[in-house]
Amino acid sequence: MSYRSYRSDNIAPILAIIALCFLVYIATMVAGMMDHNLVPLLGLRTASFLAQPWTIVTNLFVHGSIWHLIFNMLTLYFFGTFLIRLIGIRDFLIIYFGGGILGNIFFMLLGSPFAIVIGASGAIFALGGTLTVLTPKLRVYVFPIPAPIPLWVAVLIGFFIMSFLPGIAWQGHLGGLVFGLIYGIVLRRRVRTPLY
Repeated sequence: MSYRSYRSDNIAPILAIIALCFLVYIATMVAGMMDHNLVPLLGLRTASFLAQPWTIVTNLFVHGSIWHLIFNMLTLYFFGTFLIRLIGIRDFLIIYFGGGILGNIFFMLLGSPFAIVIGASGAIFALGGTLTVLTPKLRVYVFPIPAPIPLWVAVLIGFFIMSFLPGIAWQGHLGGLVFGLIYGIVLRRRVRTPLY
């Protein structure tokens, strides 16, 4: 079996996603000050999906609070910049948007048809899932734990904590994680990654 290198130091796609998420957040805040709510137009609601099919993608750029946005974008930056250097831009984008979309499909199948789901968490869990497959020995620091822990443990802890808080769409997290794990298995067969 031959291996090809897909590595890239170009993190422009990650910075573009982060910038777009901040711009959308600012736009939703400004629109809200003018008594216009953009969330129903951009967020995904199963009951109105056929009338607004674009929301299966646009909801990945919408966040409900500044802390929701900052947490997701920090995680995207750290997971994304590491992963894009391992696998390249094309596979990074497939994982990010594929995981986000599969997370949305899981939500439509398992969640409330009238709830609006927003945020990039499903896409980010896809990145985490792929990283756990490609770099199973990688150790990371997670605040407030004072010692490094395996990445796969951090991803699982994050999944269980973030998925069972009130108002969180655990279905989107699960769909993204499943996509990332499967794509990681596919990548592991054709991309040489360092052993961490």
